[in-house]
Amino acid sequence: MKVAFDNLTLSQRVYEHLRDEILADHLLPGTELSEVALSRELAISRGPIREAMGRLAAEGLITMRPRRRAEVRSLTPQELIDAYQVREALEVMAVRLAIPRVTEADLARLEELIGQMAAHSAAGSVREFFSANLAFHELVCELSGNPKLQEVHHRLEGEIGRFQNRTLALRGSMDDSLTEHRAILAAIRLRDAERAAQLTADHIRVPAQRLQAALADDDPSLVEIEQPA
Repeated sequence: MKVAFDNLTLSQRVYEHLRDEILADHLLPGTELSEVALSRELAISRGPIREAMGRLAAEGLITMRPRRRAEVRSLTPQELIDAYQVREALEVMAVRLAIPRVTEADLARLEELIGQMAAHSAAGSVREFFSANLAFHELVCELSGNPKLQEVHHRLEGEIGRFQNRTLALRGSMDDSLTEHRAILAAIRLRDAERAAQLTADHIRVPAQRLQAALADDDPSLVEIEQPA
């Protein structure tokens, strides 16, 4: 029993390491991942690596290849738009489910994350800003009380999060995003489900709409997302 627990812990660590590397653009789309090479690099057996890569494949972050190899998955502009559309539907549902359940302690947690976003925006810390941003949205999904919603949302955030720099270019600025988060929280605090749902939808829809427009205009500065800036 102890061995199985140790293996599970190791697999989780490998999964988190590789996922962080992909989301931070240290492993770009098209990068090949080999169980053998990773086993040597991380000085562990191939079993936990295989389990971790299976989870990453299930999340759509890598594509499995023959002979225990994998490749960091590319995402087309249309696939990113599709991901945003599904994310919008999920988060609108999440905020509607969360509002009747939310407590003052929950509101304080959301407020704290907005405070972190404000500090990172002021410092120009893009990666840290997006980390707090993601935590805000994942907390809203957690407060919905629906584990399946959380599971699907987590996968979508992984796909979208790989292109955080491009997403920022599509949205406009960290300050714009911060203003939208504050408005969403204000509506949640007032228990105004309709307004909170509309603000959430508008907030998530902005990058998808601008990317769709860029596709129509054939604007390469926004359309070429496979290699994030």
